[in-house]
Amino acid sequence: MNVNDATSAAVLEELRRRPADRRRILFTGATIVTMDSDLGVIDGGDLLIEGDTITAVGRDLDAAGAVVVDTTGTILTPGFVDTHRHAWETQLRRIMPDVDDLGGYVEATLAGYATVYRPQDMYIGTRLAALTAIDSGITTMLDFSHNSRTREHSDAAIEALRDTGIRGVHASMGPHFGDWERQWPGDLTRMKDRYFSSTDQLLTLRLATLATDEIAGPALAYGHELARVAKELGIGVSVDAVFGTSSSEAVLRWAEDGILGPGVTLIHSTGLTSEAWKVMAETGTTVALAPTSDAQIGLETAIPAIDDALAVGIRPGLSIDVEVALASDMFTQMRALHAIQRMRAANAAYGNGQQPSRITTHDVLDFATLQGARTNGLAGVTGSLTVGKKADLLVIQAEDLNNMPLNDPIGTIVLGSDARNISAVLINGEPRKWAGHVLDVNLAALRSEVHASREYVLNTPAA
Repeated sequence: MNVNDATSAAVLEELRRRPADRRRILFTGATIVTMDSDLGVIDGGDLLIEGDTITAVGRDLDAAGAVVVDTTGTILTPGFVDTHRHAWETQLRRIMPDVDDLGGYVEATLAGYATVYRPQDMYIGTRLAALTAIDSGITTMLDFSHNSRTREHSDAAIEALRDTGIRGVHASMGPHFGDWERQWPGDLTRMKDRYFSSTDQLLTLRLATLATDEIAGPALAYGHELARVAKELGIGVSVDAVFGTSSSEAVLRWAEDGILGPGVTLIHSTGLTSEAWKVMAETGTTVALAPTSDAQIGLETAIPAIDDALAVGIRPGLSIDVEVALASDMFTQMRALHAIQRMRAANAAYGNGQQPSRITTHDVLDFATLQGARTNGLAGVTGSLTVGKKADLLVIQAEDLNNMPLNDPIGTIVLGSDARNISAVLINGEPRKWAGHVLDVNLAALRSEVHASREYVLNTPAA
């Protein structure tokens, strides 16, 4: 058994020597978890990439002109898709690991630390988040960037995504508190022209907003005006802080006003009424769950709304949310959701002889890949190992100490693996992690920048 080619420096050198647009890469001998319903799982399979695109998936593919990577003893899977993360906060990681409620988070972070952020702090936090995402197998990350105090703050966040090579979704919103230039949402037009002029690029743009005016006032709350801006720009909308009675009422208003639909993502969706869920399903509105955030910060019912979503036929994406109090990786989100839902299902049926409806490891991997891509408006681009989609994929070592022997590949991904088992990450056909290390990162320099930024933020009085 040879598991060395996906970690070989010589193979990486050969890959990078070839022009990216004419490069052919053939992965051979892997267990391929395609997350494509027509392809399923292929044992001993091959996957061919040409340029940035998957061009064949099967067995015994033609290797002519390709760099052949022996991935025997590994699992190939689509990269994970994060549907909502506040990336600028990353240098404040786990600064409040035992935060008691949403108010505590808002007061410390959004009304405090956020107000002193400079553009360079936005860049450093966002870059650190994106590199960490890549390291743990997240190839697409929606950055809900709600600290856009100036044009320069927005530019710094976008450039950080660009510089890491992640498939990034910049969801732009003005800050909750403190002084800012009030350039948002008007500045979205400039951002689109400058950074998002092509439809065939790694970065995409969305409008970020809040469900109601309870936290930060009416200017940031979703409604007719922000829906009009998004429609005119042809971009999607991500709505955060969707929970409880007031958000349920807002959802019904949006449905009546015709401003829900597949291009709108409602984040959290915790503690919503059945009437709200009904119109969300009828309009094709997407949902981004944040399993550990709901449970740890105690948002509304504190129960991730997976059963509510599935009951009306909505298959949600998953997200990280805030690293100030939560884990950074998608493995944690999948496991938390899997455990919470199955615990509640079994508990509900305990002693009454009923058969509980429990989600599976396949379900949560679907949420973390294909459904996440759909939620981010990228279902035709990424989320499954399908011919014609972009080559966003992971090579997971199935014969590592914590994974061997390989009995069930999906179970191994969801319940057994973590970042250390990911030997390679490709985004758009480009190696971004190889031999277990994120590429093109001067870790010492990054560490120095992160520490300097953190010290500035922590020691500067809130504005």
